[in-house]
Amino acid sequence: MDPRLDYYGNSLGAKMVKHLYSASKALAGSTLPATIQHLVEIRASQINGCGFCTDMHTKEAAHAGETSVRLNLIAAWREATVFTEDERAALELTEQGTRVADAAGGVTDEAWTNAAKYFDEDQLVALTSLIAVINTYNRINIITRQPAGDYQVGQFG
Repeated sequence: MDPRLDYYGNSLGAKMVKHLYSASKALAGSTLPATIQHLVEIRASQINGCGFCTDMHTKEAAHAGETSVRLNLIAAWREATVFTEDERAALELTEQGTRVADAAGGVTDEAWTNAAKYFDEDQLVALTSLIAVINTYNRINIITRQPAGDYQVGQFG
């Protein structure tokens, strides 16, 4: 599959991605645990069907020490015993925040309250922002049909 356009090679596209990357770097430096950040990026990318982002974030998570068992079970996290309660809360918020068009009320109070049991205000800001940013990346890559499979760890910085 060939991309529809070289979004990252286009001057305006490169400017957009530069700003998204800055947001991503700010979030990476937040107090939201890196393990949870990886889970959020992967789960949103799976839901959206973004092969490019799923490839990138699973490789980055594995490089950071995430196990293959956990990586293989992210899509089935509800039935898996390998995720902690805070990870489950983040995954639920990610799913609801990613599927806002599918839910009449958006994110439920229950999902928010559960996440708030495990994350402080700064972490909730980071979690909410990360869900928004990864969904933006997913949409850019899906619309422009970016191919998956060739990502190398550390490729973007």
